[in-house]
Amino acid sequence: MSLSAAEFEVQMLNKDAAGNTMVFEPAFLQIAPGDTVTFVPTDKGHNAETIKGMFPEGGNEFKGKINEQFSVTFDVAGAYGYKCAPHLAMGMVGLIVVGEDPANLADLQAARVPPRAKAKFDEFVAQIGQ
Repeated sequence: MSLSAAEFEVQMLNKDAAGNTMVFEPAFLQIAPGDTVTFVPTDKGHNAETIKGMFPEGGNEFKGKINEQFSVTFDVAGAYGYKCAPHLAMGMVGLIVVGEDPANLADLQAARVPPRAKAKFDEFVAQIGQ
């Protein structure tokens, strides 16, 4: 484990500063193994949980309760797609990439999610490594 592990915060929001509704902010993170992400229910009625088929083998599957703040330390490299269960159809999804070159990208892109969520994942994947 890295001695310089970083900590990140993801807000669960009804609306961001740009007026986008039902969003995680930031919705895309690229972090190092050993880093920790804390999910903060800034607005009520949200959770964060991994999406089936959208995290690496051996990686942390996580599921927070509605309105629960919790932290996840990511030790296994790969891409982790996650959602707000009540707002998945509205495109409330996020992507955490651990390490430089996620080996499970094809699995992530093949996973079945609603169209608005799929469009967001396509945007996130385009940002990997930038």
